[in-house]
Amino acid sequence: MSMAAAAGTTFLVLLFLRAVWHKLADFDRFTGFVADYSLLPAGWVYGAAKLLVGLELASIALLLVPPLNRLGALLALALLAGYGLAMGINLWRGHTRIDCGCGGPAQHLSPALLLRNALLALFAVPVLLVGIAPITPFAALAAIVGGTLLWLVYNVAEQLLANAGHIQLARQSPGNTH
Repeated sequence: MSMAAAAGTTFLVLLFLRAVWHKLADFDRFTGFVADYSLLPAGWVYGAAKLLVGLELASIALLLVPPLNRLGALLALALLAGYGLAMGINLWRGHTRIDCGCGGPAQHLSPALLLRNALLALFAVPVLLVGIAPITPFAALAAIVGGTLLWLVYNVAEQLLANAGHIQLARQSPGNTH
């Protein structure tokens, strides 16, 4: 279970590092995604976008400090659940042409993204249950490699999900004769 926690920590750190990188690389665009969800008054959107990036950075930092990694996992879980809730509210409203703003390939809201967030949240469970217990250097390396490989597979799956969404939108576009 300690190796699963270490692999989950690696995965979550990489996941949120990529997300933060994308958000900070074009913060104005990310702020637009936050606004598109229509969950906050317009005057709060910029501050909320900064807060979300700050919380993701805090999650990364907490995950990397063994005595605090459970708190980091809890924060990661809360962020993923909160993002899922925001997506679910907009799906319920029928607002599907919103980019998720997750920090990967552009994806419009869909039930698949809700499932994705639920699955991502599962990576926090071993960390919450056992934290990062001492493991041998070889086990630590294996867990880090395992978490990194899972993250790489996740990136491929994200791209496939994005491609499927773009294909579906293209088929639904007016004037598409195919």
